Amino acid sequence: MAEALIEAAPGATRALVMDGDTVLEAHLERPDLGARAGARLPARLVRLLVPGVRGIARLEDGQELLLAPLPTAATEGAQLGIEVTRTALPEAGRPRLARARALPDVPEAADSGPDLAARLVAAGHRLHAISGPQDRLEAAGWSAVVAEAESGLISFGAGLLTISLTPAMTVIDIDGEAAPEPLALAAVPALVAAIRRLDLQGGIVVDFPSLAGPARKRLDAALLAALGAALPEAPMLTTINGFGLVQIVRPRTRPSLMEAARTPGFNALELLRKAARQGHGAATLVAPPVMTGWLAARPALLAEAAAARGGPLGLRTAEGLARSEAYVGP
Repeated sequence: MAEALIEAAPGATRALVMDGDTVLEAHLERPDLGARAGARLPARLVRLLVPGVRGIARLEDGQELLLAPLPTAATEGAQLGIEVTRTALPEAGRPRLARARALPDVPEAADSGPDLAARLVAAGHRLHAISGPQDRLEAAGWSAVVAEAESGLISFGAGLLTISLTPAMTVIDIDGEAAPEPLALAAVPALVAAIRRLDLQGGIVVDFPSLAGPARKRLDAALLAALGAALPEAPMLTTINGFGLVQIVRPRTRPSLMEAARTPGFNALELLRKAARQGHGAATLVAPPVMTGWLAARPALLAEAAAARGGPLGLRTAEGLARSEAYVGP
């Protein structure tokens, strides 16, 4: 049984699933991103997109979701019960609405769905809630995994994985100096570990070195075995084609850690966590305008972090400072 280190901090809950000193999974959950997958809630149908097929539903808090399929006789304005099947997803230019399905009846009481802690327990992990001054999450490798998520670059012995997010899918390129088959086989464990660690979901296309005949079959077998051993559910995947491409499809219910790292406010929340955990008394958060502006618009989060730290927190904007260079100053 793996141990899940979980920490509730201002604005987000973070967790690392550990096998000894190895990070198996990294998760971040933010309450400000809307309803969780599995939530069962009352909603109102506000717009029909395709009658009897799909439409837009609105929750009592104003969040809108894509609802499909629709009850056959549903009309605009109707109240109905919905179950969220996928949370809202960040995407440059046009964030994607959460997805939901209609329930037979409107639930008598709203159910917000399983939170991160509940999901980890349901997955069979031993939960360890972190508290106190020792930063066990950081010591276990939180910042290192965040750096992977932000860069998309993961080195392995024979080469490099480059992970890129696109609106349609996640694309992973494998590159290195070794011969094609040894490079491809060496990449498999690193690839599968990265998919699990960064919580990559949905369609994933991997570009392996081109192989033919028995070599391609050996790679197919190695990839299938590694995915089956490492992931909690067996994904769908195609066989590797002559160009070295394979598609892996995992259920998609929430943003991956890579998507979370690109969501507005992510870096600000990371800085806020440091302020709450590192040091005591008054402090100033020094950051670029995009971060200080985001925090200034959320005084309740600043107050929560200040209470955890035991002193007031101020903001100072530093033009030209990179987000990764933001810091907690005196």
